[in-house]
This record gives sequence, C-alpha cells and structure tokens, in this order.
Amino acid sequence: MGFFAKEKIRHDEEVQDPTQETAPSYTYAQNDGHIEYDDDLHVPCPPHTTERKLVTKIDLHVLPFLCILYLLAFLDRVNISNANIFGLSKELDLERDSRYNNALVIFFVPYILFEIPSNLILKKLRPHVWLSLCMFGFGLVTMLQGFVQNYEGLLTTRFFLGVFETGMFPGCFYLIGMWYRRHEAQRRYTFFFSSTTLAGAFGGLLASAIGKMDGMKGYRGWRWIFILEGVLTVLVSIAFFFLIPDFPEDVKWLTTEERAYVQARLRVDQGRSALERRITFQDVRNVFKDPKIFAGGFMYFGLIVPAYGYAYFSPGIIQSYGYSRIQTQLHSVPPWAAAFVFAMIVAYISDKIRHRFAFTIICISICIVGFGILIAVHDNTKLQYGALFLVAIGAYSAMPIIVCWFNMNLGGHHRRSVGSAWQVAFGNIGGIIAVYAFMQKDAPKYITGYSICIAFVILSGLSCLIYFILVSYQNRKRNKMGADLGLTEHEKTEMGDNSPDYRYLL
Repeated sequence: MGFFAKEKIRHDEEVQDPTQETAPSYTYAQNDGHIEYDDDLHVPCPPHTTERKLVTKIDLHVLPFLCILYLLAFLDRVNISNANIFGLSKELDLERDSRYNNALVIFFVPYILFEIPSNLILKKLRPHVWLSLCMFGFGLVTMLQGFVQNYEGLLTTRFFLGVFETGMFPGCFYLIGMWYRRHEAQRRYTFFFSSTTLAGAFGGLLASAIGKMDGMKGYRGWRWIFILEGVLTVLVSIAFFFLIPDFPEDVKWLTTEERAYVQARLRVDQGRSALERRITFQDVRNVFKDPKIFAGGFMYFGLIVPAYGYAYFSPGIIQSYGYSRIQTQLHSVPPWAAAFVFAMIVAYISDKIRHRFAFTIICISICIVGFGILIAVHDNTKLQYGALFLVAIGAYSAMPIIVCWFNMNLGGHHRRSVGSAWQVAFGNIGGIIAVYAFMQKDAPKYITGYSICIAFVILSGLSCLIYFILVSYQNRKRNKMGADLGLTEHEKTEMGDNSPDYRYLL
C-alpha cells in the first residue's frame, strides 16, 4: 500500500455516553506497516441531525469568518507591494539604502516574537475577543499607513502592523484544529490558508481599481490603497466580534447534545483536549523537548522564504516584463487564482487517502521547477510568467499541508497552542530572509533571490522527510509497545500526542 495506505482506528469498546470523562481505548490494525482506522466512531449522534449535517454546520460557523479575517490580514500585510507600483517608494524616498526592504522586514520583528504569547492570550480571553481586537488594530494601522509622510512614519506603522497581526495565523490554525478530526482537517486548513492566494488575487484587482483614484482629494493612488483597505478591515472587525467562533466547549450555536457529541468525536480521534487546564511554563518546556517540534518548524521555515518572496516582489517582477502599472496588477491575479484551485484539489485528495508526506514533496518539487526556469530563462517573458505560476502553485499548496500535518499531530490544547505558534513564529524568520534576498540591484534577473529560494525549498523538503521518519518510528514503536502501560486517563491527557494511545498521521 506504500505511502498511501489509509489510516484506520478500531475501538475496543463502544462509547455509549459522549459526555463521559475518559477517552475510549484503542487497538490498531497493521497493514504493511501502516495504521488503519474506521470512520465508525460508535458515538451516538444527537437526535434530529447526522454527523455530516453537524460538520456542515461547523463549517458554516467557523470557516467563512476565519477565512475573511485572514484574507484581510494578509491583504493588509502585502498590499505594500501593490502600493509600491503606484509610487510609494518614490514619494517617501525609499529607493536608497534598502529602505523599502527595511520597511518590509520590520513587520516580522514583533510578528515573530509574540506568536506564542498571542496563542496563550487567545486561549485565556477566548478567540472571538482576541482575534476581533487584533483585527481592529491591524485595520487601523493599515489605514494610518495611507497618511505617513516619511520613511520613519512607514517604519512605525509597519512595526505595529506586525504587533496586531501576530496572532492571526497561528490563532486561526489552532482554533480550526480544535474543531475537526484529523482526516477532515486538510481541506479546511487549505481553504483557510488559501485566503492568502485569494488575498493576492483580490489585492491585485482592488489595487488596479483603487490606483485610478490617483490624485483624488489630493492623495496619491498608493495612499488610497492603504486607507480604503484599512477602513474595510476596521468595519469588518466590529461585526466579527459577534461572529468569530470560540472553542467547541464554549459556543452557543450548538445545542448541549451537539457540543457533547463534537467533543466526543474529537476525543476519540485526538484524545481529550484539557481545555479546562491552564497552560504552565512547564508545558511550554515539555513541548520543546520533542525533536518533532523542531522538524515542524523547519518544514514551514523553508517555504516561507519563497512564499514571502513571491508575495512581496512578484508585482515588481511582473512589471519588469514590460507591463504598465494597471496591467501589472491585473497580471498578478492569475497565478494566485491557479494556486488556490490547485491547493484545494491537493487538499481534497490528501484528506481522501489520509496521507500528507507525499503531497508535500510533490508540491515542493513543482516550486523548485518554477524557480529553476526563472534562474535559467531571461529572454522569454511568457515562459517566465508561466514559471511564476509554478512557484505560486508549489509554495502555496505545500504550506497548508505542512501546517495541517504538524498541527493535527499535536494532541491537546496545551501542546497544540504552543506548537502551532512555535511553527509559525520560527517559520516567519524566513520572511526576513526573503525581504533581503530580492534586492533592487539584482533586478530584473534576481538570480540571487531565486537561488536562495530554491535552497530553502529543498530545506523544507528534507525537513518533511525527517518529520515523516520521526512520526513513522513513533507509530511503529507504540504498536509494538501497546497501550496498556498502567497510565491513568488523566496522565494520558497530560501527555497529549506523546500518549501511548496516540498514532500520528503520515
């Protein structure tokens, strides 16, 4: 069956009461060294509904709002590249001493430092409070970017943009992971993550329209991009205070029976969440004793470099092919749209066959081919433009698989909240590298930038291989060891995915 063997869990005993405090015991069937598990949870579904209807209800209450939230967050983060096409650098004198690159990189300083604290605050305050508050903050700062008068003002606003956006990505991934079973998660993670590709496409279309407002009320077109997109985010954040979902244990739009069932189905798949327990410093220390945590960080780190390199510099690269400012914005849309479609197809297949590793390698290989063409070809703009499709498709399809694979293999609130934030925080160091990989002096060929991107994509692929080996080894070890080690259910809950009951998705 190879890599594509389906995972199947058989339960020794039927769960008669979905509100019971102990998780069911598991037995694991081997098939060519791979775990298999059954969809039949033996957990009674609440009356007047089915599991499919309940999952659809969850989808409608969770995904749309988080997707819109992150679409606006990513749009407000990278719209500086669209603004730059309309004269940002020229008016604020950013064309000397790498000032434009500095303005990009200062965003990542608070964005990296505050990822883990943000997830801890999210758990304490509840998601709808913390995420909507952060959304209001980065919307306001984006709007203020439209009024800056100098380089120093731009640096200040970019720094605070990083402060308020720090919790968006890991917080949303953490929240999604607490709603879905592992074999359901990839399509949801990818749909959420693809908000970035939709933001890229939407940003190009929006910028091409807003850019025509150049000179209106005395403001240049690039200022209107920041002002209007910032105002939109602020208005949406106010509504989202009432719309962003909390954890399954807290929401009011599920009945008592539905909440109990959702918690039971997640407990069967992932073990108990331990939401009720406060996360301690010892919990954080224990997470970092696990070598898989570091492999997960490098998987994401390697792809952040090409992802941000593309997001920040593709408009400039496309403009170098001879397009006007408006044509450049419009030509930036198709690669993002293609990346969205491809990522969703890959996610659907990945969930169906319940496998992650092979798909990361396939997408990473596509990305490498794209950069290889960009390095080798400099006199064929159609082929170069086509290579940008491969870069966007490869990078933005592999990233959600990597994040979902890693996050959904973390058991319990305390390990997932810390681990997910760590992966994103460490990975975003790559954003700093991406910013300085593409320097104006290297335009239009950008050989150095493309070469750096290939190297980091390969690093991501090797890290995926190491992570695959580690989780495969742990599964085989636990199969031989068995689950009956005299541990109480409380002790297993505290161990999270380190519990002998737990099996990792490959």
